[in-house]
Amino acid sequence: MKKSTILRNLITILFWLLLSVTTINAADIQKGKAYLSGDFETALQEFQPLAEQGDAHAQFKLGVMYDFGEGVAEDYTQAVYWFRKAAEQGVAVAQFSLGVMYNNGDGVAEDDTQAVYWYRKAAEQGHLLAQVVLARMYNNGDGVAEDDTQAVYWYRKAAEQG
Repeated sequence: MKKSTILRNLITILFWLLLSVTTINAADIQKGKAYLSGDFETALQEFQPLAEQGDAHAQFKLGVMYDFGEGVAEDYTQAVYWFRKAAEQGVAVAQFSLGVMYNNGDGVAEDDTQAVYWYRKAAEQGHLLAQVVLARMYNNGDGVAEDDTQAVYWYRKAAEQG
């Protein structure tokens, strides 16, 4: 399985987890159900206006839809656009997703330095996968100087989460 396929599968899992913890009121639960049931047209109609109004979680969800072509044509540039909007508002899973996009060169030029920047933002918020990927990048010297101390630090942070 390709690295990008594995990371995309992880993003999908993270999206579902984020959706489960961010659905607070009945309207949000219904919106989440539309997405989870595969009714992407309805989910798009619900997420789009919220995302355009600045709702960071709707922006992330829209990014996922563009990333996977769910209810819209697959468009990595649009995915990056929406991930960045959410990431700049501090949504860790969006920061991680943006790191993946830079890591793979999807919708942006491949740039390990930018990937590290976004992975670190997510890792500092306790995002487990970002911590593991960041540790690996320090271990391999991808986008940063090879640094065993930093690699061990981030692996430990991830391990502390179980």
